[in-house]
Amino acid sequence: MDAAEKEEISVEDEAVDKNIFKDCSKIAFYRRQKQQLSKKSTYRALLDSVTEGKESTRFQIINEAAKVPLLAEVYGIEGNIFRLKINEETPLKPRYEVPDVLTSKPGTVRLISCSGDTGSLVLANGKGDLKCHITANPFKIDLVSEEEVVMSINSLGQLYFEQLQIPPKQRATKENEEDTSDDTTQENQEELGLWEEKFRNFVDVKDNGPASIGLDFSLHGFEHVYGIPQHAESHQLKNTSDGDAYRLYNLDVYGYKIHDKMGIYGSVPYLLAHKLGRTLGIFWLNASETLVEINTEPAVKYALTQTGPVVAKQKVRSQTDVHWMSESGIIDVFLLTGPTPSDVFKQYSYLTGTQAMPPLFSLGYHQCRWNYEDEHDVKAVDAGFDEHDIPYDVMWLDIEHTEGKRYFTWDKKRFPNPKRMQELLRSKKRKLVVISDPHIKIDPDYLVYAKAKEQGFFVRNHEGGDFEGVCWPGLSSYLDFTSPKVREWYSSLFAFSVYQGSTDILYIWNDMNEPSVFRGPELTMQKNAIHHGNWEHRELHNIYGFYQQMATAEGLIQRSKGKERPFVLTRSFFAGSQKYGAVWTGDNTAEWSYLKISIPMLLTLSVTGISFCGADVGGFIGNPEAELLVRWYQAGAYQPFFRGHATKNTKRREPWLFGEEHTRLIQEAIRERYTLLPYWYSLFYSAHVASQPVMRPLWVEFPDELETFGVEDEYMLGSALLVHPVTEPKATVVDVFLPGSSEVWYDSKTFAHWEGACTVKIPVALDTIPVFQRGGSVVPIKTTIGRSTGCMTDSPYGLWVALSTKGSAVGEFYLDDGHSFQYLHQKQFLHRKFSFASGVLINSCADKRGHYPSKCVVEQILVLGLKKQPSSVTSHSPDGKAQPVAFTYCAKTSTLTLEKFSLNIGADWKVQIQ
Repeated sequence: MDAAEKEEISVEDEAVDKNIFKDCSKIAFYRRQKQQLSKKSTYRALLDSVTEGKESTRFQIINEAAKVPLLAEVYGIEGNIFRLKINEETPLKPRYEVPDVLTSKPGTVRLISCSGDTGSLVLANGKGDLKCHITANPFKIDLVSEEEVVMSINSLGQLYFEQLQIPPKQRATKENEEDTSDDTTQENQEELGLWEEKFRNFVDVKDNGPASIGLDFSLHGFEHVYGIPQHAESHQLKNTSDGDAYRLYNLDVYGYKIHDKMGIYGSVPYLLAHKLGRTLGIFWLNASETLVEINTEPAVKYALTQTGPVVAKQKVRSQTDVHWMSESGIIDVFLLTGPTPSDVFKQYSYLTGTQAMPPLFSLGYHQCRWNYEDEHDVKAVDAGFDEHDIPYDVMWLDIEHTEGKRYFTWDKKRFPNPKRMQELLRSKKRKLVVISDPHIKIDPDYLVYAKAKEQGFFVRNHEGGDFEGVCWPGLSSYLDFTSPKVREWYSSLFAFSVYQGSTDILYIWNDMNEPSVFRGPELTMQKNAIHHGNWEHRELHNIYGFYQQMATAEGLIQRSKGKERPFVLTRSFFAGSQKYGAVWTGDNTAEWSYLKISIPMLLTLSVTGISFCGADVGGFIGNPEAELLVRWYQAGAYQPFFRGHATKNTKRREPWLFGEEHTRLIQEAIRERYTLLPYWYSLFYSAHVASQPVMRPLWVEFPDELETFGVEDEYMLGSALLVHPVTEPKATVVDVFLPGSSEVWYDSKTFAHWEGACTVKIPVALDTIPVFQRGGSVVPIKTTIGRSTGCMTDSPYGLWVALSTKGSAVGEFYLDDGHSFQYLHQKQFLHRKFSFASGVLINSCADKRGHYPSKCVVEQILVLGLKKQPSSVTSHSPDGKAQPVAFTYCAKTSTLTLEKFSLNIGADWKVQIQ
């Protein structure tokens, strides 16, 4: 490896200069669209061209300047979804349409054509409560729900479609050249980046020429929009201005800047809008570089309009305009009409899939750093957790565990006996995760490289040879995961017979899969690299990492002959990545501001389908002070993916290295996580089968309360727990907003209670994690903590019953074997429902299809908000036997504690309080 390569590989030792990455002014298709749209050239629909097929209604739209028709198709899709596709009617060659993201071909609903006015067409769904009102000139679509226009498409005239052209060198005659080059002189062509685009020392040669698209959506009455991860930004999307847009372009941005709209590791081109009474979604299915502009005009209560001598007062509605622009592909957009947040989540998951059901161990705590040195180091860290009585489930190994950064290998000096190391972890029911990146070291003696080279499995460069770029191993080639054959082969590498030293407790981490290329433009792959099907990288850049995670998950499933659930963490992701595993927020920094921004970042991922998400606890870059580390553990314990991680040049930061007091506080936070494992697992089941996010912004649970719409420093876990992490140094008090005018909230530690719809000042010490249980909920817990989730399989349960203002509560509980697909194929699961009313707690079956034998018992019940001391408590088992239950009652906190009984979690029973 030469000195330059070494210098490039150390690029991640310092936070990357933002000038390495493009802003809008450096993006040619953005400049072209802004310039062209300023000329106000409009499209009109040719309604005499309408044809109604079985699946869609088609018609032509034409731009007066271009004179070449486009084909528009409107589909009605099951579950109150509309799909709009716009493509060239006869393109020079096919344009890229994103495959593999939709779970299957969506079921269509025949749209009924209603008579519109002259110059318009109305398409209605079967029920007639949703209509698309298409206006011919200028072309516009209004989405009408129950006679109210909720969304307009192209009402601002920003439809933009660059049609494919013959390259200048191939144009047949000089006349043709003159015809197509009106205002594109050589200088102008360079400025507009039509056939070549320069950035720093890089030149992007575009054989297909300009092919960008754009369209605007006006959301009527909406001031709050969310989504389009991934950005280190607020949960509620902010207004953009000229030269400023949310960028969706997957990039390796080390120590990314916060409160910034630049693209980082993943892209989900999906946006939600919410107002009182309605939630909508816009899913823009495009995998090329995409920019999103947002402009919200808030409601003006009264606008004064002069009409003769009378001044009239007229209410002006708020509106948010969203302008999508992509470098290439077609316009393929799904309009999710809700009307509730829950409906929109279901509509989106119907299209892209629900969150994969994770294996139970992956909901425990994960310990990682770049890098644990060797087998002895792993053994010592593992023993440290036991010595300090801190539970954990997974040890992680970064790139240094391999032989010279060759994935699927082991460094023979550091890890001479990886199976023995895994057996040590297995003896404590723990797991191992190792890294596997998409770059493959160019080395003919490296079997993975040699086989991929021989089969032609690498992405190709513009000239047709294998693409080569620098990454951790030095000069590398990149597997073309867009090819089904490559994915099939890559999946086969995880077989135990192939991946020497691996066992069934080894799982996988996909990193650097944006893909990261140290000497590439913006530290990624050249856009004119060639993939399977002869598609340029520019068409599918944002979906590359999605495909690696897909192939990895499939490999882990195959190695178990389809029996075991995989666990795969990915850094790069796209719409639908939730089907394959977990995501994290990448290379964050050990600063308070990064702890704070992790909450809105994770909320945004959660509402866009990716429930299994987290941020590196402690911050990946730098050395957190002890207070920050404790606060980060407390926050991470209440976020879906819980992993401590640090880069290689940081001080070691295992939980016991910061003094006895801080060790105790971190231990308590991690133990709180393990206490709540039954609740976490039940929430993930709900995400898996019913599309409900695990971590929820307040507006999702309280959609009719305006005060919740902008809150991002606290959130709900499911519908029962409200969490407000402490994200400021030396905090002694936090302001917690407790929503819901008819709600009651209980402090999970002190049992103090407050009525909802108010902000409460909560005193906090370093041992305080402000968590509140919502009245009316039942939360299942584990009463005994083991050293890993596997050690807690048969340990007893408890129930936290928090009574509503009406003295009632409900909750659910889900259980299966925690690792296999038997819950799916053989219905081996328990799904129970708890309900409390009129002094009686009942455990009943929530899903009669499921059967799973469990030895586990409920041994403790805590009832919060019980107004008076009972005279007696009895349990009634399925055979009708009544047993007295020991109890204690605290009048000061109105809390009843039931103990010393044993009721099977999977059986029907009731507990009566008199």
